[in-house]
Amino acid sequence: MQKTINILNKRAKFEYEILDKYTAGIVLTGTEIKSIRLGKANIAESFCEFQGHELFVINSQIEEYAYSKHFNHKAKTERKLLLNKKELKSLLKDVQNKGLTIIPLRLFLNDKGRAKLDIALARGKKNYDKRETIKDRDNKRDLDRLKKSY
Repeated sequence: MQKTINILNKRAKFEYEILDKYTAGIVLTGTEIKSIRLGKANIAESFCEFQGHELFVINSQIEEYAYSKHFNHKAKTERKLLLNKKELKSLLKDVQNKGLTIIPLRLFLNDKGRAKLDIALARGKKNYDKRETIKDRDNKRDLDRLKKSY
């Protein structure tokens, strides 16, 4: 029985306007995947950056594996993302020309037990857009309360 791992970046949809989504693999060591399977990871402050023609996730935190002594990993390192060459070229062109950013949305394990990262091409929201999001969320909550009472 495998426990489902679904680590979310909750602030991403509030802070950014999502334009396009991709699913990428991650290059991990043995102790990193073991920590992810225990649910000891955080992608809240992380972002993706190109180094050459390769895409890396920066600032993602995967806690050290508690049962390892000598061959443990560092908690915050940059980890390489695995995408098709066509997807990498498209993302690189969009980031350079349009001033967009790449953010991770969700870290999960697929059916084969491999760690995958949902990333998104995004544009930062302005303050008035964030206020609109809060207003819409509050209105939806009020409507749901009214529906529930009837």
